[in-house]
Amino acid sequence: TIEVSYTRRKGKETKEEKLRNHTIKTIEYRLSEEEQVCSCCGGLLHEMSKQERVEIEYLPPVISGIKHVQYIYACRNCEKNGIKTPIVTAPAPKPALPNSIASPSMIACVMNQKFVMGLPLYRQEQDFERQGISISRQTMANWMVHASDRWLKQLYERMRENLLAKEILHADETTLQVLHEPDRKAESTSYMWLYRTGRDGPPIILYDYQTTRSGKHPAKFLKEFKGYLHTDGYGGYNDLPNITPVGCWAHARRKFDEALKALPASQKNTPTVAGEGLDFCNKLFAIERELQDVTSEERYQKRIEHSRPVLDAFRDWLKYQTPRVLPKSALGQAIQYCRNQWDKLEGFMKDGRLEIDNNRSERSIKPFVIGRKNWLFTNTAKGAASSAVIYSVVETAKENGLNPFEYLKFLFEKMPNMDLDDKLAFDEILPWSTTLPEVCKVKK
Repeated sequence: TIEVSYTRRKGKETKEEKLRNHTIKTIEYRLSEEEQVCSCCGGLLHEMSKQERVEIEYLPPVISGIKHVQYIYACRNCEKNGIKTPIVTAPAPKPALPNSIASPSMIACVMNQKFVMGLPLYRQEQDFERQGISISRQTMANWMVHASDRWLKQLYERMRENLLAKEILHADETTLQVLHEPDRKAESTSYMWLYRTGRDGPPIILYDYQTTRSGKHPAKFLKEFKGYLHTDGYGGYNDLPNITPVGCWAHARRKFDEALKALPASQKNTPTVAGEGLDFCNKLFAIERELQDVTSEERYQKRIEHSRPVLDAFRDWLKYQTPRVLPKSALGQAIQYCRNQWDKLEGFMKDGRLEIDNNRSERSIKPFVIGRKNWLFTNTAKGAASSAVIYSVVETAKENGLNPFEYLKFLFEKMPNMDLDDKLAFDEILPWSTTLPEVCKVKK
């Protein structure tokens, strides 16, 4: 048997609890001594009770300038009597972008606005204009590319080393339009590939820009990876060396759901073949929900006990229904998809750490898809590659409980002033590092 525990939902937060991490300014409204007179008898009024309300106040961001002045010192005695005169310069933090007016906080702000909030650079340009500062979208685009290439790319490569050392990964891909790619038309379709870790932490999410959907790209990116790879049914992930593919039951279920929706209204509330196929998928997902919080070993054993009979029955059902449905109908395609993908769909049974679907990668690629609806396209291939790096950093930061703006600001302050060849020091700034400053973490 499978035991299911339930947790009672907490009561609704009060307004003060919603603001627990913020200062609450109190404004009191009292009658003056002259006003504390009864309008009926002229007697003195006293404080009987009070009523309160709590509001959230928003203060727009403040843009200001910082002038860094380094004083340089020399020895007067050596100037008069010595052969050499020592010159000493007061230490100061190095800039994130030399010869630029962009501070770490400004670079982090623009990145956060575009890659987390989905605000295109031209809208940021307009917003800065309204705040009285002129920064062109091209200037901000240059900041993004240079900051990514100079600093975040190194972080990305270290994250990639950690990702490839895992035993279980998820992968997905989506389209991207890049206007100026060498030897390609502006309307050509490019792709943003995504690779991320699975159930075992820490969460690592990496994007990889490529011009095509060819299988050579995951083969190159995952060259050093050995283990299980969760994917959808796309053939570009087939035949990757040293990789065991794991299929996605969410895709299989979706096809039966679409077949059910395609039926005439008169048949939707009656038993149908599409409904039977959907029920098999729902049974598998119901078992997984009950196994969500158990150990990997227990999940493996429970799947053999509960999921295996469902899979065997479903496989026999698919074989029986195949000659009885139209191959090109929605139902026929759903059945054929499951039969073609069956070995991969059964893949989650091989290890208790594996998942029944690839929803984890689909959730991770969604922020890019939503952002793409706002900024529509990328101007250059270099910009697309930089976007992949920045999205990788901010999405990994988010999943590790970090505030993307504060984390980016910390990186652009820290990285120019540290030894990046020091592996130990470098690992301390990774998104899952336990030594990151508290300001980088989301307030709970």
